[in-house]
Order: sequence, then C-alpha cells, then structure tokens
Amino acid sequence: MTRPDPDPADQSANKDDDAVWLDLVARLESTSSSSGDSAEEHGRPDAGAPGSVPPARKPFSAFDPLGLATSATPAEGPDEDRPERRDGQEESPGGPRDYEVDDADDGDFVPEEPPSLAGTEPLTMLAWLGAVGGPIALLSTAMFWRSAPLAAVLGIVAAFVASVVYLIMRLPHEKDEYDDGARI
Repeated sequence: MTRPDPDPADQSANKDDDAVWLDLVARLESTSSSSGDSAEEHGRPDAGAPGSVPPARKPFSAFDPLGLATSATPAEGPDEDRPERRDGQEESPGGPRDYEVDDADDGDFVPEEPPSLAGTEPLTMLAWLGAVGGPIALLSTAMFWRSAPLAAVLGIVAAFVASVVYLIMRLPHEKDEYDDGARI
C-alpha cells in the first residue's frame, strides 16, 4: 500500500500560521515597549533597535500581580517570627490548606442523651409508625403484591392520612413569647 502524499496546501497553512504568530508576538512586544514612555528614557535599550540585547525575561513563577508572595529579606524582622521547615530553610506563611487542627478542643461538648422512646404515648408512637410506614407499605405493595385488593390499598392510604392529621393536631397552637426558635 502506498501512503498518500501530504497535501502541500496544509503545509503552507502551517507556515502561514507561524508567520501570523511571529507577527503577533512582534506587535505585542512593540506595543508594550512603546506604550507610555519609551524604553530609552528608562535607561533600557530599545528592543527593536539593531544591535540591542533583549532584556532578560522573568520566569512565570515570578508573576505575582496581587503582591502575595513574600520575599525572604533580612529586614523583615526577627527570625523567631518566621516559620522554618524541617530542613532549616525558611518557609512562606502558607495557604488555606496548610492549616493544622488543634486536637485540644475535642471533648468539650457532650450532647445530652435523647429521651427514651419507651416513655412516649402509645397513640403518638402509632401515629408516627403510620406516617412513616404508610408510604413504605404502599411502595412494597406496588412492587411485591401487584394483585392486592383495593380495600388493602385504601386502608393503607387511610391509615397514613389519619396518622398525619393526628400528628399535625398535636402541634402547639400558640407560640411561646419567650421562644426565639433556636431550640428544636
């Protein structure tokens, strides 16, 4: 099998793209040096001048527009204030994920034991079982007992509705003036 020759039009398009890219870079460099004052006024040779050496570029890691990076200069203060790493080199203050949790706060708050369900009113417990168990029973009937009589389905629905109505009627009717709603 023979391979088709690469399309010469595609290669010329790549050369055109490279030329456009180089032109764009040159225009951007010329606008950055020509904006405001000229480079010669600042004591730098013009980047486009023949025989001039282009200025050294800063690495990407030196880009800090917000000024958050700290430089380790001796004028910052005493050495005790600066954190040190294990290998003896100085360390930057750190970010939000460098936070260490103080385990000394554990054990201060111990919630009280919830009240036992054995002391509740039987009718209230039965209403909760009907309110929670009614939808579960309907779902189980629909999945496993497809030929359930209509009376059984209506009985489950009636038990659910009666349980919910009973629980709503047991809610307090008057608001306590001194209750700010912070307690459940």
